[in-house]
Amino acid sequence: MKNKKIIMYVGIILIVLILLGVGYIIYNNVKNNKEQVIYEYTPEEEITGEQLRQTVITLYFLDPNTYALSPEARQIDAKELIDNPYELLINLLIEGPKNENLLKLIPENTKLNSAQIKDNILYIDFSEEFIKEQNLGKEQEELILKSIVNTVTELTEINKVAILIDGKEDSGFPDEELMFNKVFVRE
Repeated sequence: MKNKKIIMYVGIILIVLILLGVGYIIYNNVKNNKEQVIYEYTPEEEITGEQLRQTVITLYFLDPNTYALSPEARQIDAKELIDNPYELLINLLIEGPKNENLLKLIPENTKLNSAQIKDNILYIDFSEEFIKEQNLGKEQEELILKSIVNTVTELTEINKVAILIDGKEDSGFPDEELMFNKVFVRE
């Protein structure tokens, strides 16, 4: 019986000591945190107006490993998008990817005649090089169109795209697998 009382008293004393130790540690941490001085962060370099105007656009090119479209993000000056963002995006597609692992889909020597929005449809008028002497097959032709449509529909105001060749709406690829007599939407 005496042993049980001794063990109980020792247990109570240990619990009280542990509680006092934890309380002391908490008290010191709170006290030290109040005394900390907060210094203002000063960046090494000020952010310029040009850096503030940067925005990210997404262009779609071919990934030859998966034979699927792959997005390429680019940072550009937002002011470039003010005048005619559609022409800018299409011309960047024509130039091709910066990423060496992606391939350009729009045929060489293709020129953009115009890109205008009418009745919520973006009309993109390419030079005849877009289709001239192209025998790519339906799958490749679809990838070209998806690259264009996916890129321009990144802009919220664009939902449909019509393709023209030198102003003609009823053109198509020479193999006549894909014709441009309809509007294209993002899939």
